[in-house]
Amino acid sequence: MRQLLLASTSAYRRALLTRLGCPFEVSAPGVDETHLPAELPVDRAARLALAKALAVAQKHPDAIVIGSDQVATDGAQVLDKPGNAARAREQLALLSGRHAGFHTACAVVQLSGGMRLVHIDTTTVVFRALDAAEIARYVQREQPLDCAGGFRVEALGISLFERIDSHDPTALIGLPLIWLAGALRQAGLPIP
Repeated sequence: MRQLLLASTSAYRRALLTRLGCPFEVSAPGVDETHLPAELPVDRAARLALAKALAVAQKHPDAIVIGSDQVATDGAQVLDKPGNAARAREQLALLSGRHAGFHTACAVVQLSGGMRLVHIDTTTVVFRALDAAEIARYVQREQPLDCAGGFRVEALGISLFERIDSHDPTALIGLPLIWLAGALRQAGLPIP
């Protein structure tokens, strides 16, 4: 079986990829994630997913390499990982009663085989109206400081929503497994 590499340091993506049952290794891509002027959020996600996969594939040209990136927006404004509790509360207050888009891009690259696939899944999350006490309790309990938008859908964050509109529920966590399973089958891996 060919070597499968995940070009990511994300524990969330690592846990998701484990679901597919293929042995894989993790390699940090070391890609600069700086915003480019006038770049649309969906384009940023695609650019970074491919850049991460290519950065690792350059060192392992025979390996199948997966790169992924997610960009969250509340319209025009990008919602980066909050990094601290105050910023997480701020993001959730901003999203209260509104919707946010999550553009999750995934790239599968194998340089020696000439494979370069890129997919984008856009998920819309509709937040219910949240009061300051609910937001504070949530952030205190879950500490979602490393998650774009300031929540974890796979945990207590699900209680913050009215609904989620998505083609692939795993995309919101950070890796669209429905598409990825097909791409890995196309690369010759037996899934399932």
